Amino acid sequence: MGRLASTFGAAALVLGLVIVLAAWASSGAGDTQVPTSVPQDARPPQQVHPPRIAPGISFAGNPLPLERIGVRERMERELLIGTFRHSSSLLTLKRSGRWFPIIEPILVDSGIPADFKYLSVIESGLANAVSPSDARGFWQFMEPAAEEFGLRVDREVDERYDVEKATRAACAYLNEAHDRYGDWLLAAASYNMGMSGLSRRMEEQGGTHYWDLMLNDETARYVYRLYATKQVMEHPEAHGFVMEAEDWYAPLETRDTIVVDTIDDLPAFAARQGVSFNALKTLNPWLRSDRLSIGDDQYYVLKFPLR
Repeated sequence: MGRLASTFGAAALVLGLVIVLAAWASSGAGDTQVPTSVPQDARPPQQVHPPRIAPGISFAGNPLPLERIGVRERMERELLIGTFRHSSSLLTLKRSGRWFPIIEPILVDSGIPADFKYLSVIESGLANAVSPSDARGFWQFMEPAAEEFGLRVDREVDERYDVEKATRAACAYLNEAHDRYGDWLLAAASYNMGMSGLSRRMEEQGGTHYWDLMLNDETARYVYRLYATKQVMEHPEAHGFVMEAEDWYAPLETRDTIVVDTIDDLPAFAARQGVSFNALKTLNPWLRSDRLSIGDDQYYVLKFPLR
């Protein structure tokens, strides 16, 4: 009786194994081919759309001549850079809330189109930058040009770092260039390559307008960058930059102190004013040492925190 039971049990086990194997084979579980279909939960790649040139865009009253050969492609190149260079574009947008209210009134008061505030953007990103050629400040003056337009540059003071004074110096240059060329785009181009260089190219090529000239790569891009920067900064959301009110840097709240005598120890002077040396230098970046020499016919305005 025991041997019979074990025989039936073995037969049942074999039969069950055969049934399982048959079901497994019919379900395709034994197929080792890798499926080629995309998983249902896979996400599509990020969609990237090229920015569009804003209809009727202009700079300093000059419409962008899209009908000219090459203009559309060159403009689109600068728009792509301004749109997708996210960190630098965002920083510049944030800084514009602080510095445009200072720069724009000086431009207008000097007879310069307000659009030229974007020239300081493409020069420095609205920061006191230093270039490989040692141009400095928001408006990137070289030392000889800075002194030519009335800025003090020495071991103690470098007024290229004074946004207000440097903006006035830039206005003096742009007015001089406009008087020479009678055209704001040529004045802008000369800011990059110099009036002598631009005049030489105009004479060589017989061109009278910026769009007529074949210039070096940097200057050839320069005016397009002005148009593109204006478009991106005037319509940031159209280029993917969503800014809340608190995202813009606010103008600094400061009080002014006029000084007419040489200060031999700026850290001690700051302490007497109730502020740190760091705060003094941050608000007055044109101070380049720990003293300030002032001539008999000079005075300086130092900014201090309002609170």
